Amino acid sequence: MINRLGQIMLYVNNQDEAKEFWTTKVGFSVIAEEDHPQGIRWIEIAPTKEAETSIILHNKDVIAKMSPELHLGTPSLMFFSSEFDHLYHHLSNNNVIVGEIVNMPSGRVFNFADSENNYFAVMEKK
Repeated sequence: MINRLGQIMLYVNNQDEAKEFWTTKVGFSVIAEEDHPQGIRWIEIAPTKEAETSIILHNKDVIAKMSPELHLGTPSLMFFSSEFDHLYHHLSNNNVIVGEIVNMPSGRVFNFADSENNYFAVMEKK
């Protein structure tokens, strides 16, 4: 039985640029970073070191060569924030592309783009 979501694989074109974006502009922490002898490098990031779910930044080209059957598209991720307005302004002030705040039945939401123009959403959760 599955009891929680552990990691999300995010396939990127430039791992260093993605790491810089998520840590500097979004405020995530690097949990681990490893280079394996087979040429696989992965960077684990999360909102905090204590977070239950983390994101693994993988090199899209390397994974495509190793496992050509994998779908390497960007997952549609919804993040939650208890400091919604602060996060919105923080991202905007750090030159991150952010969408308008939209009022949904489940709460306020906005999206933002990473350095590779992948879009992610944030929902206000107090």
